[in-house]
Amino acid sequence: MRRLTTVLAGACAAALFAVMTVALGSPAVAASLVEVTSFGNNPGNMRMHVYVPDSRPASPAIVVAMHGCGGSGPGFYQGSEFASLADRYGFIVIYPTATQSAGFGNCFDTWSDAAKQRGGGSDPVSILSMIDYAERTYQGDPDRVYATGSSSGGMMTQHMLAVHPDVFKAGASFMGVPFNCFAGASDYPPGSSRCTGGSMDRTPQQWGDAVRQAYPGYSGPRPRVQLWHGTGDTLVPYSLLRESIEQWTNVFGLSQTPTSTDTPQAGWNRSRYANASGTVQVEAYSIQGAGHVLPQSGMARYAVEFFGLTGSQTDTTPPTTPGTPVASGVTATTATLTWTASTDQGGSGLAGYNVYREQGATDPQLGQSTTASITLTGLSAGTQYQVYVRARDGAGNLSGNSGLVTFTTTAGGGDTTPPTAPTGLTASGTTTTGTSLTWTASTDDTGVTGYDILRAPGATGGTFAQVGTSTTTSFTDTGLSAGTTYRYQVRARDAAGNVSPVSGTVQITTQGGTGGACSATPTVQSQWGNGYVIQPLTVTNTSTSTITSWTVTFTLPAGHTLTGSWNATVTTSGQTVTARSVGHNGTLAPGAGTTSFGFQASRPSGDTAVPSGYTCA
Repeated sequence: MRRLTTVLAGACAAALFAVMTVALGSPAVAASLVEVTSFGNNPGNMRMHVYVPDSRPASPAIVVAMHGCGGSGPGFYQGSEFASLADRYGFIVIYPTATQSAGFGNCFDTWSDAAKQRGGGSDPVSILSMIDYAERTYQGDPDRVYATGSSSGGMMTQHMLAVHPDVFKAGASFMGVPFNCFAGASDYPPGSSRCTGGSMDRTPQQWGDAVRQAYPGYSGPRPRVQLWHGTGDTLVPYSLLRESIEQWTNVFGLSQTPTSTDTPQAGWNRSRYANASGTVQVEAYSIQGAGHVLPQSGMARYAVEFFGLTGSQTDTTPPTTPGTPVASGVTATTATLTWTASTDQGGSGLAGYNVYREQGATDPQLGQSTTASITLTGLSAGTQYQVYVRARDGAGNLSGNSGLVTFTTTAGGGDTTPPTAPTGLTASGTTTTGTSLTWTASTDDTGVTGYDILRAPGATGGTFAQVGTSTTTSFTDTGLSAGTTYRYQVRARDAAGNVSPVSGTVQITTQGGTGGACSATPTVQSQWGNGYVIQPLTVTNTSTSTITSWTVTFTLPAGHTLTGSWNATVTTSGQTVTARSVGHNGTLAPGAGTTSFGFQASRPSGDTAVPSGYTCA
């Protein structure tokens, strides 16, 4: 019980929007989710579910994992990886279910005066009661209590860390907002909120003062903070990640300039803010192109590692040193390097490699790669380069320097003319995991040396990234996801390193799994002046055979825009929306097996139309 019984009141909450959790695979089934109906003082009228792994230490850590608006504790249990990680690392997970709404539905209260005051009541007090229950009943460690959550749950995470820094050791907020972003219930509904309206901008000092005023006079240690946000998030604008960074770095007395940056996985840009002793107090992830759909696969593991629950408090062991690079295909402006791969030794996983020019160079880093090779571009003609490689792991540790490779780019000559763009790009032989591309060759005054193959996710949006090269006019792409849409382009390169314009685009959709007939039934959960939430959108197997994947399509009315989704992989083309099953909900038993997903959309004010034409296959 210790201090929790004296702080059962309070502040905190995580407010707003939809349960935009992408389902990441079913949790392990060694234990089961249990509902606790009498856990103590419950002014928020919340429900409590708890997952206690069968294998755990005598005094396990406690993680409070909170859903987004419109969701539930059991839903977040099914749609996130925290329970499976609990089986692996032996910590307890509490899954609260919020019942506050402020007109939006099942959101954690971060807007009321009661929630912002220690001892004030509302959801924070209910959550503290749940923690106290887990400490008493399962001998949970009161010195290792952590908070995490998505959207509204991410907001509540930052809220709880601000109001109850004496309870929590660290937190991981997915798509949240800074503490005290909401002025009150009137500032809460989407579209009209000053907090999430896209123009919130306070100084670091103002944000930091808000936290300090939540617990005046507190001088103890502050919980470390991990922040996640997608650059394409418009529901809870990406700009609020910067505001959260400013708040928490100010609380810790840190510079606004990160002490280190890296890319632990493709599209994940991480910034770290450490104190003078090197301890990372604030960590922020920008997920390139992602909308309101976090956490995605693997992100929960990074949160649990940040908490120090994966076997050691911090991975400080660097990867092994990579082999000396070998240069090939050197032109006036490009060179390809390959090297012997490193291995990770500290448990956080090999994340990739940094490629550097010799010491003393004005711009020493030439590039990054997630594999043991890289094609350097933009080099200077007729120039000698000395290059080495360092491996990095998921914790940001860097290996020693590889040996140096020395090469000299060819003279620039007079060839500055790029090849013509490839034409006639087509795809054939598409399976569940691959497709074959062919195109008509480009022409060049000195000769085409190869082609770069570019791929983007979905029917629209996304970024084209290089996924391979070919010295012929064909390429087979493998390792794709079933029932998923991709777009491809091709560009040519010549011996001087000139690159052609890209070809036209070809779009493919990989085959889905086996299945039969199904139906899709929408429910309008909530509406407001310029938006609405469809939840649940129930998918039912109406056939006599098991379905292993499903695809639902529907049409948005003119002027409506999808702003978020959860429990499905969603793409749009014009007003047509395609939603496909994800790992944990694709298999439906014959004869009325069901699952569900949901989405949120914006619309012109006064427009009361909703989507139509739902089909399921």
